[in-house]
Amino acid sequence: MINVSCLEFKVVTASLYPYRHMPFGEIICGSPGSGKSTYCYGKYQLFSAINRPIAVVNLDPANDTIPYPCAINISELISLKEVMEEYGLGPNGGMLYSMEYLETNYDWLEEKLKELGDDAYVLFDLPGQVELSTNHDSIKRVVKRLVKSGFRVRHYANFAILFSLIIHPGQLAAVHLCDAHYITDAAKYVSVLLLSLRAMLHLELPHINVLSKIDLLKQYGELGASINHRGFHS
Repeated sequence: MINVSCLEFKVVTASLYPYRHMPFGEIICGSPGSGKSTYCYGKYQLFSAINRPIAVVNLDPANDTIPYPCAINISELISLKEVMEEYGLGPNGGMLYSMEYLETNYDWLEEKLKELGDDAYVLFDLPGQVELSTNHDSIKRVVKRLVKSGFRVRHYANFAILFSLIIHPGQLAAVHLCDAHYITDAAKYVSVLLLSLRAMLHLELPHINVLSKIDLLKQYGELGASINHRGFHS
């Protein structure tokens, strides 16, 4: 995993943009509350400040407090509330139905993406239900169709190196956010490692794990091991 503060990540990614040969971007996944929308908003602010084109795609129909301007919003296609009411589903069942509906209506997403052009750096903000990126196949099939439509994937020997995942043109990579407090407990740490591994295997994309909210880690006191322990990359 890589541990970075928001500011450090902004500085790093700002210098890695100059490639415009084909569409490229990130699939942002992670547990609820891990900071996916905040991550997207921070990167949107950064790219806007340096006059770089960026587009954020909200694929979470339950996200009604979006902090960033949406280039594409799944709520234009389907309403989670309406799905729950019409089919008598709970929040999780409604979310699974919504992702299946998105897969069935992928042409809607593809047409919206074509309107963004080839220069934009595209962030896909996924829902927080972890089964969508670890077990359920709809998001996986949507990602495969994105790759076929121009978001090309390259594979690298070391997935943990942030630079190799971003600087190559035409790349779609998965960014898995994990709340940094998980490293304060051995059992939680092992659990989140397994979750991240499962997401990497399921999505079949170049994959990077990012410890979010690292600047808040001091609230949990002294760690039992150095944050530079094997498995982390500073």
